[in-house]
Amino acid sequence: MRSRAPSRPPLRRRALPFRSFDADPMSTLITPDELPIWVPGEVTVDSATLNWDKIRVRGYRYAPSDVPIPPLQDLLVVVYMDGATPMHRRCAGDWRNDLVAPGSISFLSHEIRSHWRWTEPTEVLHLYLSPSLLKAAASDLFEREIAAVNLRDVLRADDPVLAGLVMALAQETRQRGIGSSLYVDSIRHCACIHLLRHYTEVQFRASTAPGGLSLSQRRLVVRYVEDNLDKAITLADLAGVIRLSVFHFTRKFRSEFGCSPHAYVMQRRILRAKHQLARTNLPIKVIAANCGFSDQSHMTHVFRTRLQITPASYRNQA
Repeated sequence: MRSRAPSRPPLRRRALPFRSFDADPMSTLITPDELPIWVPGEVTVDSATLNWDKIRVRGYRYAPSDVPIPPLQDLLVVVYMDGATPMHRRCAGDWRNDLVAPGSISFLSHEIRSHWRWTEPTEVLHLYLSPSLLKAAASDLFEREIAAVNLRDVLRADDPVLAGLVMALAQETRQRGIGSSLYVDSIRHCACIHLLRHYTEVQFRASTAPGGLSLSQRRLVVRYVEDNLDKAITLADLAGVIRLSVFHFTRKFRSEFGCSPHAYVMQRRILRAKHQLARTNLPIKVIAANCGFSDQSHMTHVFRTRLQITPASYRNQA
């Protein structure tokens, strides 16, 4: 006689609302906002209204559940906050089983179907990262062109550093402090590097021969810089103008101009500031804003460092 499997608490299954799909719904990439359709839970925190770039944190309280999930458009990091439970998950291969508890972390790469089953209530934080964000970070880290970055199939990891980063983001959604944007950018950068060091599989593109920009690419970059000197200009902005990765763009730019993109932009800011100081009566703080300096003291610091003169003295001598 076959022995009976031990009984377990009934799992929560929710009838999904009717949705019309042109294709198999389990093959459609879903967004963080669509995940609750498949995995119902009580939302505890959400950074959506803060419009963070290519990263989002969302918290849930979940009852015991047995849920198949369509592939996600984002990479997912799950940090368990409260409640220990046996966790069963299947992605491409066999079922994996482990006990997750506060501090444990699960990883799920994008574009992968998964099936999750747990038998006890649990509270979690979800960290969603755009694949393009991790690819850009990998390109900068390895100084190579990146074809793809995927998270490894890890059901449980104990990583206080990564868990702390995700919890810090969740805290920032509840109580934003001074320098919030810089703080979030810093955490996002640290999280990407940490993931790339420990939990990813990176596919590199075949290397291409180095060279400068084409004439049309050079014109586009120069025009973009001149048109946007009054704003913050990032490497990603410049690379995006000619549809190159940050790493590839930086290498070609340096070959073409003989300096880094940052140095070139700063040169253009200084030249515009010198022109306005000499030929207009605009207040120095207005000129600083027109030329993309963070404030008048920033422009003064740059002038003293690079020209050994203050903006006011330069105006008097012009």
